[in-house]
Amino acid sequence: MIAKLKGLLDETGDDWAVIDVQGVGYLVHCSTKTLAALGEQGEGCTIYTDLQVSENDMRLLGFAESAERDWFRLLTQVQGVGSKVALAILSALSTAEVQSACANGDAAMVARANGVGPKLAGRIVNELKDKAGALPVSGGGGMGVAITPAGGASADAVSALENLGFKPAIAARAVAAAQGELGEDASENDLIRVALKKAAG
Repeated sequence: MIAKLKGLLDETGDDWAVIDVQGVGYLVHCSTKTLAALGEQGEGCTIYTDLQVSENDMRLLGFAESAERDWFRLLTQVQGVGSKVALAILSALSTAEVQSACANGDAAMVARANGVGPKLAGRIVNELKDKAGALPVSGGGGMGVAITPAGGASADAVSALENLGFKPAIAARAVAAAQGELGEDASENDLIRVALKKAAG
C-alpha cells in the first residue's frame, strides 16, 4: 500500500491535489487544511496517504500530517462516515478539535462539518469517546498535550499502563512523553519503562 508520497505539487482543486513523483502524477483527495499546508504549485511536498478501495472505486487520500491520517482512519470506522464525510470533518476542525469534541461528547462541534447532521455527529462522539485519548493531534492543534500515535509499540504501551490502573489520558500522555524522549523507533518495553516513571511522577 502507498503510505507516503514525496514529490512536487503539480496542481490542486477544491478537494484534491496531484503530486508529481519522478514523473508520475498521483491524484490524492485532501482536506482543505492539508491543501493549504502543501504549499505552492511546483514546490516540493510530502503527503501521508491512505488507499481506499471499494467495489467500484479506488482513491488515494492525502494528509499533511500522519496525525490527520490516523484520525481519518478512525472516523471512517464509524458507521455512516465515508471518506468524503471524514475529510469534511477534518476540513472544518483540527485534529485537536476533533479529539476534544469526542472526549467531551461535544456533538455540536462535529456537526459544524458539511454533511454531518446532529444524529451522525452524536454517533461519532459516542463511538470515539474512549479512543480519543490514544490518537495523536497535529502540531498546530493548540491543545499542548502530546498524544501517542495509534497502533504499534506506543498503543501497546498505553494499554499496558491502563492495565496497571492508570487512566487512559494519563497513560497516553506518559507514553507520548516517553516516545518524545526515546524516539519513534523505541521498543514497547522501553516505552513502558520510561512512561511508568513519568506517570508515577
